[in-house]
Amino acid sequence: MVRREPVGGAPARIDFPGALGNNQGTFLQVNRPGLHESRRPFAGIGGLELGLRRAGHEAVLFSENWELAAAVLAAQFPGVPNRGDVSTLEKLPARIDLLTAGFPCQDLSQAGNTAGIGGKKSGLVDHVFRLLDGRRAPRVLLENVSFMLHLDGGGAMSRLVAAFEERGYKWAYRVVNSLGFLPQRRERVFFLASRVDDPADVLFADEGFPPGVETRLDTHAHGFYWTEGIRGLGWAPDAVPTLKNGSTVGIASPPAILLPDGMIVKPDIRDAERLQGFPADWTKPAETVRRASWRWSLVGNAVTVPVAQWVGERLSNPGGHDRARDWSLPRGERWPRAARFDGKNRFGVKISDFPVWRERPPLTDFLEYPAMPLSARATAGFLERTGRGSLRFAPGFRERVGAHLRHSLEFERASGNKPLRRLVAAE
Repeated sequence: MVRREPVGGAPARIDFPGALGNNQGTFLQVNRPGLHESRRPFAGIGGLELGLRRAGHEAVLFSENWELAAAVLAAQFPGVPNRGDVSTLEKLPARIDLLTAGFPCQDLSQAGNTAGIGGKKSGLVDHVFRLLDGRRAPRVLLENVSFMLHLDGGGAMSRLVAAFEERGYKWAYRVVNSLGFLPQRRERVFFLASRVDDPADVLFADEGFPPGVETRLDTHAHGFYWTEGIRGLGWAPDAVPTLKNGSTVGIASPPAILLPDGMIVKPDIRDAERLQGFPADWTKPAETVRRASWRWSLVGNAVTVPVAQWVGERLSNPGGHDRARDWSLPRGERWPRAARFDGKNRFGVKISDFPVWRERPPLTDFLEYPAMPLSARATAGFLERTGRGSLRFAPGFRERVGAHLRHSLEFERASGNKPLRRLVAAE
């Protein structure tokens, strides 16, 4: 049950099946290097690793260069070495089954604008292929935002899959929505390449369906982004919108939640971690390096843990892909939300963004930690923007926002703070 602050205030080893025989389920994680210098905090805090560990796999090596993320990894995965900047990693370990990597999708664009994938001047994606050229990992798992499918008009994705095909990999990818696992709407591409089995039997083995429960403002919580209001809202019934990474200087950007009683709150960072599938305070070790607000950057860039666990479970126990879902995907065609390459041909795949749909309590019951009411200043700014844009809102939404603003102003008066005139005018 959501609580409100006063206004203003050791993994098991397993065997992979198939061509790897008795090789144990170990993997190497390569995260985004050089980010402190570029001031772009796309750091990894172990969401993919934690999910894979829960599925029985074991991390053997990290390559993470951002000091905040490295502090979290050191605390949560003691004993797993971190090589820091991936450019200093000369080759992959001899016995790994899975290479995992995450990187800014713009790196794919940079690869095209410079020397291409494998060139010397582009981003982390090139280091992935540099390492694969030294030693072919049996499987490679990538995670990225769904925008990667549209970057450069699809050209970036074309370069990526071509690089895997040239190296003898089959591949499959699927947009997966975290909402199937947790009350957060979050779409990410999971891309699996393999030289030993068919990745389609991993990523397309499962499909779930949302129950289609109707929500109302007076019965369910609704998440949205109070920083928007003109062209977008991020509206999420009984859920929160995609958790974001905040600003490049560590200013947090949590979503807002309109509760059934009309109060608008911002979730606590510990609930944000839980909305990504982490235990509460997973990122607290980062506070030894920077101020606490940076934890939102770490959480906003993380992989949702139960999604990674689902992938890990299917890696250990592949299902089957129904080929009736396939359609021929000509080269140059727009990239669909799911596709595969069988070693000869490319196919689009008709499948939803939900591998599963897990039962969960209402968002109001999911939240466990004290939530902070949205301030009068922030509420007034949001309400003013909604009046300037052309968005359509749920009936009664703006009225509830206005009521929250009045409540906030009344609290300020009662507490002796003089409300700003423009806040009253914005109402």
